[in-house]
Amino acid sequence: MNAIKKLGMLVLLIAAPAMAIASGAGIHLDTAPVNLKDQASLQRGAKLFTSRCLACHSASYMRYNRLTDIGMSEEQIKKELEMPEDVKIGSTMQAAMDPNSAKLAYGVAPPDLSVIARSRSPDWLYTYMRSFYVDTTRTSGWNNTAFPSVGMPFVLADLQGEQVLEVEQHEGHDVKKLILKTPGSMQPAEYDAAVGDLTNYLVFMSEPSKLVREQIGWIVLAFLSILLVLVYALKKEIWKDIH
Repeated sequence: MNAIKKLGMLVLLIAAPAMAIASGAGIHLDTAPVNLKDQASLQRGAKLFTSRCLACHSASYMRYNRLTDIGMSEEQIKKELEMPEDVKIGSTMQAAMDPNSAKLAYGVAPPDLSVIARSRSPDWLYTYMRSFYVDTTRTSGWNNTAFPSVGMPFVLADLQGEQVLEVEQHEGHDVKKLILKTPGSMQPAEYDAAVGDLTNYLVFMSEPSKLVREQIGWIVLAFLSILLVLVYALKKEIWKDIH
């Protein structure tokens, strides 16, 4: 009986993280348009990341020269990403703002975004960056349906515009809906595409060698398949006169 109880507790402990995620996943996550083979998208995402995110967030495991993997030359990296003159091409991506200053300004130090796509998921990031709305009760003036009470201000507001949150009753349940009140410089479809590019880049940055790793994997599998055929043929040749 004790063994059964222990087994039951073990199952609950294993399932607890998944249950917690499910209970906290009360929002609908839109599917992120991730395509690591689309170098044009990755380049646009890199530009948006360095111009908007890198002011406060670091990517301390990512070096600028890794962007050559997505088709950018070193000259393009320096010019199009507007790298400071004192930053070398082999340097890691460090935030312009000091972490202590950022903590004083926002109440919490902005997290490093090197592997954010792996810890949060691409769909969550894509949804999050399209879910900010005006909230005058917040110090920053913004809130987010995917991340309630987030300390981050909406740095893409000039692109998307200002959304407001409306809550409607539907079959006895509150249904939250975001309405674009003041348009930004981009049309909604353009903004979604830009956020898709940014998400795509964040996925690439989380594992820059993923495509190369997968290519090597297919090459290894092809080699082993050929080797299997040769070994089987050799085995038949050796044993044909024995039986």
